[in-house]
Amino acid sequence: MQIDVVTIFPKMFQSPFESGVVAKALQKGLVQFHFHNLRDYTTDKHQTVDDVPFGGGGGLVFKVAPLVRALRDIKKAEMKSRSILVSPRGEPFSHDKAQALSEYDQLILFCGRYEGVDERFSDYVDEEISIGDYVLTGGEIPAMVLMDAVCRFIPGVVRQLQGPHQDSFSRLNETLLEHPHYTRPRCFEDKSVPGVLISGNHAGIEAWKRGARRNITLQRRPDLLKKAQLFEAVEDIHGRKIRDKQS
Repeated sequence: MQIDVVTIFPKMFQSPFESGVVAKALQKGLVQFHFHNLRDYTTDKHQTVDDVPFGGGGGLVFKVAPLVRALRDIKKAEMKSRSILVSPRGEPFSHDKAQALSEYDQLILFCGRYEGVDERFSDYVDEEISIGDYVLTGGEIPAMVLMDAVCRFIPGVVRQLQGPHQDSFSRLNETLLEHPHYTRPRCFEDKSVPGVLISGNHAGIEAWKRGARRNITLQRRPDLLKKAQLFEAVEDIHGRKIRDKQS
């Protein structure tokens, strides 16, 4: 996969991908990142990418012409391509969206700044995506989040082939949060690992994991339980009964 990012701060993307599984994927050629400075697509000597908005208001707005020039220059006709404007107004980013985007040959991400982007640019990109109901100083960090999440679905990036499909929010997990994990030592400051996990009873372990997933989802994200229509009594990891009540 090739991921192209259009930004006025391309250097912001250097450090985050210098380590970890994505860095290894870049070294192996499983994915390619290209960072483009939006100012290179301007036509004036000052390389102006923004201007004051019509109708007044605070802040500046990215001009439509440099954005369109960048898109037309970067988009590869021979590739299955998807262009995305990272925006607080966009469709909420999700596990399923990351998996769907990983099926493309090329992603082109546009990072907004200031008060936003000239509305006419929305007619040129394929979609807008938001990583949450809050506003950051720019689209660079959301673009990094999107890149990292998408790369995990590219074969070979994550060592365990099924790993990305078994995480919280995956369809295989029925939209439930992931169960708790433990490792050595078995006891730390009077806090012990649940006995079933060291029992060798595989059926019991799987049952514990299912119950723990439902319980932690009930406690922290009951909206996910409602989405999955799992309104039933569950036993938490300490043996206490908790009943999920429909509201």
